[in-house]
Amino acid sequence: MMEEAPSILVVRLSSIGDIILTTPVVRRLKAKWPGAVIEYCTRPEFLCLLSGNPHISVLHTPETLPGGSYDLIIDLQNSRRSRTLLRRVEGDVRVRYRKANWKKWLLVHLKLRVDALSSSVVERYQAALGDVVLQDDALGCELFPSEEDALFASSLIAPGERVLGVACGARHFTKRWPPEHFAEAIRLVADGEKVKVLLLGGKDDRQNALGIMDRLSEKTLESVHDLTGTCTLMQTGALLRRCDAVLTNDTGLMHEASAFSRRLFVLFGSSDASFGFLPYNTPFELFEVPGLSCRPCSHIGRERCPEKHFRCMRDILPERVAGSILAFFQKLCMIECVWW
Repeated sequence: MMEEAPSILVVRLSSIGDIILTTPVVRRLKAKWPGAVIEYCTRPEFLCLLSGNPHISVLHTPETLPGGSYDLIIDLQNSRRSRTLLRRVEGDVRVRYRKANWKKWLLVHLKLRVDALSSSVVERYQAALGDVVLQDDALGCELFPSEEDALFASSLIAPGERVLGVACGARHFTKRWPPEHFAEAIRLVADGEKVKVLLLGGKDDRQNALGIMDRLSEKTLESVHDLTGTCTLMQTGALLRRCDAVLTNDTGLMHEASAFSRRLFVLFGSSDASFGFLPYNTPFELFEVPGLSCRPCSHIGRERCPEKHFRCMRDILPERVAGSILAFFQKLCMIECVWW
């Protein structure tokens, strides 16, 4: 039986989306044991995603993780590095996330769907705890931008402005909607509603953003602001919190936006919902091309389409996506008109 105030170490070293998806588990651990001291270990560049989290007492990196003893060690990375790292740490109870890689292999290579893959990664993280039962609070992921981050967002978004965030990048090519599709969807939205559009992403997403900007008319460009490569992760989070809706590839920023319950319009190409990385406990609309025999071609994404047609993304038409976004903004306007 665990103590009323156990010491707990959670380990998830990378990456953005995976770390954000651990936050419901951390919150539920704290709810089960309000007096628990929860420590978290991740890579230095991702510490910001957990800073300000009221459920976490101490943050560590692999380089600063002290030796010691914990009542419960939760390895949500379950990699060679995390297992090596935890050899120097003692724990009364140790649990590890089961990645079910063989089930992913069956889906990618043989297109055989295994029911156990259908649940969210959050539930799979929680299942790793075995006999430790956590109460499902029906809440989503969490991020806590600082006051400075909030002020940064306020300097770019005026009160009352309608804002569409666009996460136009992704680490792998087969997870990126083509720039021409993004550009056409943005044009249609800007023509239909007075909306400020923010292109968001890191330095690696800059080229994708330029490909979009180059395809926009001068009129549409008046509504579009390219912020890729200019914001920190948490400045981006603060901007996403101020957006009314977010159009996004399957990427870490999708999960950042989900932490603020933004209305998400999600583009899945080589991705598949069965991998468990849909936005968690937040409203979203999924755009994908069902029935493609080649999909999914990978559980993480590829640098080129193996079939050379890239239909999984090209066949998601911008008119359909823009129509859904416009319907959302129009409904938002109707609700506000009734309210006032």
